[in-house]
Amino acid sequence: MPSPYRAIFAAPGTVGFSAAGLIGRLPISMVGVGILTMISEITGRYAMASALTGTLALAAAFIGPQVSRLVDQYGQRRVLRPATLICVASVAVLLAAAANGWPDWTLFACAAVAGCVPSVGSMVRARWTVIYRDSPRELHTAYSFESVVDEVCFIFGPIIAIGLSTTWFPEAGPLIAALCLLVGVWLLTAQRSTEPEPHPREEHGARTSALRSPGLQVLTATFVATGAIFGSIDVSTLAFAEEQGHKSAASFVLAIWAFGSCLAGVVFGLLHLKGKSERRWVLGVCAMAVSMIPLLLAGNLPFLAVALFVSGLAIAPTMITTMALIEAHVPRAKLTEGMTWISTGLAVGVAVGSSVTGLVIDASGARSGYVVSISSGVAAAAVAFAGYRRLTRPAQGEEPATDGDGDSRARQHGDRVA
Repeated sequence: MPSPYRAIFAAPGTVGFSAAGLIGRLPISMVGVGILTMISEITGRYAMASALTGTLALAAAFIGPQVSRLVDQYGQRRVLRPATLICVASVAVLLAAAANGWPDWTLFACAAVAGCVPSVGSMVRARWTVIYRDSPRELHTAYSFESVVDEVCFIFGPIIAIGLSTTWFPEAGPLIAALCLLVGVWLLTAQRSTEPEPHPREEHGARTSALRSPGLQVLTATFVATGAIFGSIDVSTLAFAEEQGHKSAASFVLAIWAFGSCLAGVVFGLLHLKGKSERRWVLGVCAMAVSMIPLLLAGNLPFLAVALFVSGLAIAPTMITTMALIEAHVPRAKLTEGMTWISTGLAVGVAVGSSVTGLVIDASGARSGYVVSISSGVAAAAVAFAGYRRLTRPAQGEEPATDGDGDSRARQHGDRVA
């Protein structure tokens, strides 16, 4: 591991909560594709499978920010453990319903309740922010490391989920994902020394949402379209691999996509870039949009894998820059909620993208699903350009976590980020 990455783990407790976060984040990439594979294996209905994963994503988008808002007020341990138990129990009932052929509405009801899944990545990033709030260079490296961890999850998560559901039994992928979430959250919340202090409602006016920030509104809206890219590619790639007669190979193709992002994230974390973060962010969004075009031209799995690897190179740097911009536009007392709104935008986009793509594939074939990916990329770039001025304006109201270049303002206020 390069020395800048070694340096961030010098602080006590960082190895422990990072390892727990890795386990707890595997379900990000396992649950959706696991349910998709499970339903397609049991019923062969891609529209039904994508609608079910879309329901889960929409429920997470609605409930997730509320869970994070409670975390900001009451602390991670008090909120995450009961939320995780509810989520895992709902997934367990969903698997039983699918295995026993219960009515479709029971599947959707369970998926909706399972939406209380915590945003483990936001919880881990909040801990890094507490530790390195006064060290912008180390904080940039920590965020880069977390983006790499995200991509590692997306490399191995689909392989595990699809592999288990196609070679063991259909429900195996979502089942292992739920167990990973339970173990990861319990290990994370057991580490109290690095847990951010809560910000009670009466102390910081927490009645207002972090989403009132104009900058956060732009970031979230853009990531709705970005999530549609992710959702459409997942569904299209799985269907395309099946058409090619190698359904299980979809997990490896998606892993190559994530590997491209992982590689770019590692390199980006070693850089100390100057200039406006807002410009880098817009360029990153545009790069993601342009990289969707070759997907429609793919005639076989090797070509598709290469095209996805190239498109993945723009993902992690854009996500890392997004986290820096959130800090510049969201008050410290609402930072966990602010980070979760990005996950919410992605979840809404994944829900819309996967549902629409499932319908397109059922009507016109797997390759047509990548038309949704291209359209979503164009939409993301359009929103980014339209909202650029909002991002360049200084944050209004409460003190943000950092300024636009990552320099901490913590010296002006003694409270800790939650």
